[in-house]
Amino acid sequence: MVSEVRVTDGVVRGRDGDIAVRDYEPANPIPSAPLLWVHGGGFVLGGLDQVESDAPARYLAARGRWVRTLDYRLAPNIGLFKNPRLGAAPGRFPAAHHDVLDVAEALRARSGSICIGGASAGANLVAGAMLALRDHGAWIPRSAALVYGGFHSTHPENITIELGLRGVLARWFFNPAMTRRMYLNYVGTEMGFSEPYAFPGGTDLRGLPPTLTLDANNDRLRRSGHAFHCELLDAGVVAEEIVVDARHGFLGTPKKPVFAEGMAAIDTWLTQHDSRAP
Repeated sequence: MVSEVRVTDGVVRGRDGDIAVRDYEPANPIPSAPLLWVHGGGFVLGGLDQVESDAPARYLAARGRWVRTLDYRLAPNIGLFKNPRLGAAPGRFPAAHHDVLDVAEALRARSGSICIGGASAGANLVAGAMLALRDHGAWIPRSAALVYGGFHSTHPENITIELGLRGVLARWFFNPAMTRRMYLNYVGTEMGFSEPYAFPGGTDLRGLPPTLTLDANNDRLRRSGHAFHCELLDAGVVAEEIVVDARHGFLGTPKKPVFAEGMAAIDTWLTQHDSRAP
């Protein structure tokens, strides 16, 4: 059943100031944990009105789940080709990491337990937040959904994925030089590459919640997503990997069938784990 959705804007008081949030509340809610959904944008773009933030939230809320999105702080937007100027800057790690943690804590305080998910840079932020919650908190989310994220400071090699990329754009996008600039701009220093909350891939993942990894087959970031899924399994985490026939960013295309395919997979995964003890 598809429900009407009430959308309201609000503010969460974070450790570094106010964080804008948007709640998507169904008129006919189902028994379920609310979802904190975190958008992507290379750590430098996006916000509450971004399609990749709004469309997934509306989809899940229309099916009965309360969803909250947030406007986390962004790193300097240097473009795709410019090398970043290193050092501290507004929005660089751990700014967005703290924002996600603070909104997660506030949502859980209201609801008792939550699930969490995100796309692209948002998936990275979600994974880092889960590690921090495990390490420093008394709780972890019921479940998580990580969509076409990058989790390693250097993406693991995977010749099968690399040879399967189709088209000039897919074979160029997220090349090693591009991802290095993007990630270095996010953390602001070479030492940041070893920060587990910034790049959780390759770290100790034991104790994380059941996690869905949802990737596109025509996306170089799948190298990191697939490796992270395997690391979750090796750590004893309940995990599932789904790969759809699409390019990076398909959750920003709500009129395409692959959007519904991906969102249905997320909805199914979250529903399967709603009964898990918080």
